Amino acid sequence: MFDTKQFIAAVEQLAAEKNIPQERVLETVEFAIAAAYKKEHNLQGQKIKAKLDPKTGKTKIWQELSIVTEKSLEKEEKTFNPKKQILLKDARKKKKNVKIGDIIKVPLRGSSDYGRIASQTAKQVIIQKLKEVERDIVFQEYKTKENEVVSGIVQREERGTVFFDLGRTNGLLLPQEQIPFEHYTTGQRLRLLLLSVKEDSRGPIILLSRNRPEFLKKLLEMEVPEITNGSVEIKAIAREAGKRSKIAVASKEKSIDPIGACVGQRGTRISAVINELNGENIDIVLWSDNTKEFIANALSPAKVLDITINAKNKEAEVLVSADQLSLAIGKGGQNVRLAAKLTGWKIDVKSPDQKEKDKK
Repeated sequence: MFDTKQFIAAVEQLAAEKNIPQERVLETVEFAIAAAYKKEHNLQGQKIKAKLDPKTGKTKIWQELSIVTEKSLEKEEKTFNPKKQILLKDARKKKKNVKIGDIIKVPLRGSSDYGRIASQTAKQVIIQKLKEVERDIVFQEYKTKENEVVSGIVQREERGTVFFDLGRTNGLLLPQEQIPFEHYTTGQRLRLLLLSVKEDSRGPIILLSRNRPEFLKKLLEMEVPEITNGSVEIKAIAREAGKRSKIAVASKEKSIDPIGACVGQRGTRISAVINELNGENIDIVLWSDNTKEFIANALSPAKVLDITINAKNKEAEVLVSADQLSLAIGKGGQNVRLAAKLTGWKIDVKSPDQKEKDKK
């Protein structure tokens, strides 16, 4: 005899361990009972459903048949299938006022006696269905977290890919999404940008990133309340992960200094972000709708003497003093390169002497 109550208790315990909702457990048990009944009574090809009362353990099992007529079958050029269909005249003997296309439920007997083989089938089906339900729940949970920052613990590294424990599942940090030269140690906890969640038969595939500008933006949002409440806005970000980044910010309220809000008292806010990125240099600059002002701000900390712009080609010639030239260009051209990315303008930095030589 199939002990339904005992079986439900065992499944509920398993579901509690895996954090699966009660209603999904019952759906799984009902599916398994229907499958067991179908196998026990050799009803392959028929649509069998089950409804379980979790309080009493009693189960109702029925067959679902689609109502058709001979004419409707001829019109669709189909043959009558007694395993899935019932003629309208026969359906009305069971239930009045039904019509073509309706589904009629035919109660089945012997709903409580499944036998040893059927019981084993139910167990196998439930285990499989619970795995599917768990995968689906995990997928849906993390799907809502796409483009958000999550916390993960380093599990291992294989062929350059780092595996992170995210709590209910694992995430992958591919080589191209890592900060260059960043090292990962087992047990290390890090924040990551959840890029995407893809479905897979073995479970959801979660892709992570630490080198994208969006990750830096999200970290800053987490540290700066003024960004969260909308009084300060991040207008643009240019990033060379692991080395240096520039962030253009603007205030929607005159009383708020957007740079000061991002930096925080004694630099606490920006320091928290820099520490998460292992010392990556971050420049916070003031955004402006005035192109010349924005370009000058973007080249910070260098001081600009003059800017000539070519709006048609979106090019800017920036004049700086000789002692500011190396600062404006930056090591390996990094400062001017990031400023160009931030503003969207091609920037050519020169000293007065260089400009005079170009004229000659």
